[in-house]
Amino acid sequence: MEVVVIRNNLKDGLGIIQGAVGDNLKLPVLKYALFEAEADRIRFTATNLEIAMTSIVSGKVIEKGRVGIPVLTLLSLINNIQTERISLQGKGGQVNLKTDNYEAMIQTISPEEFPTIPKLKEKKRFFEIEGGVLRDALTQVVVATQFSELRPELNSVLFDFSIDSLRLAATDSFRLAEKTIPNSQFKTNQEDSVRLLIPLRTCHELLRVIKEDPVRIYFESNQILFEAQSFEFISRLIEGNFPDYTQVLPKKFGSELVLNKEKFINAVKLAGVFGGQNNEVRLKVLDGGKAVELKSSNQDVGENRYVLPAKASRETGEVVFNGKYLLDALRVLRTEEVFLGVNEEERRATLLKSPNESSYFYILMPILKA
Repeated sequence: MEVVVIRNNLKDGLGIIQGAVGDNLKLPVLKYALFEAEADRIRFTATNLEIAMTSIVSGKVIEKGRVGIPVLTLLSLINNIQTERISLQGKGGQVNLKTDNYEAMIQTISPEEFPTIPKLKEKKRFFEIEGGVLRDALTQVVVATQFSELRPELNSVLFDFSIDSLRLAATDSFRLAEKTIPNSQFKTNQEDSVRLLIPLRTCHELLRVIKEDPVRIYFESNQILFEAQSFEFISRLIEGNFPDYTQVLPKKFGSELVLNKEKFINAVKLAGVFGGQNNEVRLKVLDGGKAVELKSSNQDVGENRYVLPAKASRETGEVVFNGKYLLDALRVLRTEEVFLGVNEEERRATLLKSPNESSYFYILMPILKA
């Protein structure tokens, strides 16, 4: 086999599959990628046996072939080579990498040693959505997650399809985020409602590689495939039932607030300096609803208090939040102002969203007061 590629194209292609490279010491073959030179394109595929990612690299195929090549070794070389034009030639258990002034011989493995890449039995049911739309939706919901050993169904993002919309939701049981994409923003041949649980790791890898071009999503009972112009990504689905979070959605609030988002972010950051291990930030509506007080204290460090203007329906007592969780939501909102529906009762959730935009919301449970 022999190909000629541009350095940046090769670097981007290897960067895409890097997240799927395995680190299992008992299976060193997972450190390799399947390097395939086909008639019209160059492909690199890596797998850790849970996910498999393929990048499609443009270049000139002089001779077709397949070989297993160590990903990190090749990527390290590409990151340090300065020449734009690179030749890769496979022969006798090695790949010869050549530029105008550099040459390296990389040990390879037979393609038969590489693990079998899972495939969908048939590509029937699909969604197609612009990469930027999918990336923004995933970004807004994964902020409500963290890995759970005890509840594997929470290590996922829910894709909930109905004929009118595609809803994405995620939760770690302390907070929850939901984003609704209207059917005007995606295409599908799916007619029935369906709920899919996408592993968190899969979602984070998607966020790393998605660009603006359309992504087509195929699925069957236990697998899902994402296809775009520059990559293919197959992953298992998580079994189980996503929590029925409609039970915890607040229907009414003790006070409804509208705040300038950037000023609110700054206030939460300042309060967080004294938030301690639990990142505690205490919020209270003052002055007939015209101001909000944020404060925190730590007996080993000190205390602080910040007051910023607000438009609120009424004053409230003190509500305690995890400041980090609060910031996570504020950073993914797309508007200049933020709406908070606050409840003083300790076991009732607070809702955050943009004031005039209903496609996204974030639910945050308060910290129980000591």
